[in-house]
Amino acid sequence: MPLSPTGAAPGTLTLTLRRRRAVLGEPRSAVIALAGGPGQAAIPFAERFVEILGPILRRRDLIVFDQRGTGLSGALRCKALESFRPSKTPVITRCAQQIGPARGFYTSPETVADIEAIRVAGGYEKLVLYGTSYGTKVALQYAQEHPSHVEALVLDSVVPLGGPDPLRLDTFAAVPRVLRALCAFHGCRRITRHPVADLRRVVAWIEGRRPRGLRRHPPPIPSPALLATLLAGDLDPILRAEFPAAIKAASEGDVALLGRLLEHAFSGGEEEKRERPHDPALDVPLHYATACEEQQFPWRRASSPRKRLAEAAAKIRSLPARALAPFTRRDVMPLSEIQACAFWPFTRPAPPLVSGPLPAAPTIVLSGAEDLRTPVSGARSVVAAIPGAHLVIVPNTGHSVLTSEPGECGLRALRALFAHRPIQGCAPQPPPLFLKPTPLAPRRLSQVVPAVGFRGRPGRTLTALGLTLADLGRQLSLAILEAGGDDALRHRVRIPGLRGGSARFTGRRVILRRYSYVRGVRISGWIGFERAQLTIGGHAAAHGRLGLTANGRLVGHVDDVHVDVCLRRLVRQSAHAARSGRSPAQAPAARLSSESGARALVELATLAAQLQPSEGLASLQALTYALSPGHAIGEALR
Repeated sequence: MPLSPTGAAPGTLTLTLRRRRAVLGEPRSAVIALAGGPGQAAIPFAERFVEILGPILRRRDLIVFDQRGTGLSGALRCKALESFRPSKTPVITRCAQQIGPARGFYTSPETVADIEAIRVAGGYEKLVLYGTSYGTKVALQYAQEHPSHVEALVLDSVVPLGGPDPLRLDTFAAVPRVLRALCAFHGCRRITRHPVADLRRVVAWIEGRRPRGLRRHPPPIPSPALLATLLAGDLDPILRAEFPAAIKAASEGDVALLGRLLEHAFSGGEEEKRERPHDPALDVPLHYATACEEQQFPWRRASSPRKRLAEAAAKIRSLPARALAPFTRRDVMPLSEIQACAFWPFTRPAPPLVSGPLPAAPTIVLSGAEDLRTPVSGARSVVAAIPGAHLVIVPNTGHSVLTSEPGECGLRALRALFAHRPIQGCAPQPPPLFLKPTPLAPRRLSQVVPAVGFRGRPGRTLTALGLTLADLGRQLSLAILEAGGDDALRHRVRIPGLRGGSARFTGRRVILRRYSYVRGVRISGWIGFERAQLTIGGHAAAHGRLGLTANGRLVGHVDDVHVDVCLRRLVRQSAHAARSGRSPAQAPAARLSSESGARALVELATLAAQLQPSEGLASLQALTYALSPGHAIGEALR
């Protein structure tokens, strides 16, 4: 391809693509699958696209290509960006200078020209454009410029026309709705009735406006970190499920849950970036070459970087507080790309706002009900601009519906479009068990009810043990999915205890070192596939040693009290008691299984460790299946 499709600059570049031939006949159309970003290579996800599109490909070729400047299509490289934080330094200017004048030819209009060249070279009359996130922006621009060559549009997590908004006001507006959605279907019972008010209280505390009842000095947590954690939940709903309890506890002065949640959200930060500066699926220089050139920032491009920042700050100060609540104006700039792009040396004037009309091609727009990156409001605006378009809002889902939804509602709607069947909406439904908000952690042993058949401190200690193991299982799945694939084994995934200590997964065992979930109760020892040895200590606990038998029973002594209990039953009853506030004697017992709960815990870790980072959200679907009712791991852990 010419570097400049309009001939404005000399030079060429090569696009790399994969084509999967149609199963039947000689196709006259093809599906072009577009990745997100900008900057994400698409070829690593080729097999995933085949799995999603399924029968649509019987009579259509599938073409997956790395957009110019990404992956195998001349990925942009910039040494200045190998280890950086663009919000803190003008290093992005040096990167742009290293790329040179060619940096102005890596935007969406050039990608649209590349798609048209692929269509012509392949001899296709029409294209089905399937885009996710930023890919939807490219798909919509192609549809505007080449309407006669569009067979259909499949838009997943759509960027609105003229978007994205550089101030991310749509994200701020969606936060209260998403928090309330997390607590729908009584999901926050025994946690909180007002998650938005809890968040507002914590933000005020962080910013120095001390709410009543909280200590004078706020925790060293910036409020943008809270917003970033909510955004991380778009791709990791297990993480987001911990948010209501963490915020509620913090609003009452207990920041342990929130601190550990932030550690999960930002694990593998700058240290990991130095070790692995280039994500193979995302080209950072290309991201800024596209994002900075295309967004409508609130400044004059001819201004100096310092003046651009001042103009943007003035715009932010003019925003009404209600447009950002429960966050504040201080959170706008850290969320946006203003601080990075202020230092970008622009090569062209600001692009005109993209608006309709759009062709009346068969179109389906998929939007996750809990998506904060590309909220439902943007999807509604796009549907309104395309005659006959169908909007499908998928519950319990964040960003990238077709790769992250816990069910198949979006997938069924997609296939109905191409089978010429009526497209059904998604019925509201409670989230799967492992996506439900986690309970508040007891702050002391006296808040814990005794285990069934035991009294006093030994009984409370056993319930605390069950709560600790339930917490460990959840944190283990989070940590391994974050580490991804072989890294989980190579780096020996470490899990911090809520009240101190830690645990780590070695590939064959989970080793606990003074792991604490309830203050004053510490668990040490190991859990293997068939056996376990656990020591209970801590100033508040009944001390003792327990071993796990092959049939899944904990046997030993706690404060000279003999213990012989089913581990699965103990964990299930303890967790239910924490959620409901009832005694474990009133909680339903777990169904028995031939596998021990400890073995299931390690099998869950082994499964997660085998998942590849490039599969991303597909890994989450595999975990969803493993934790579902009827699956051996899910039943044992329940």
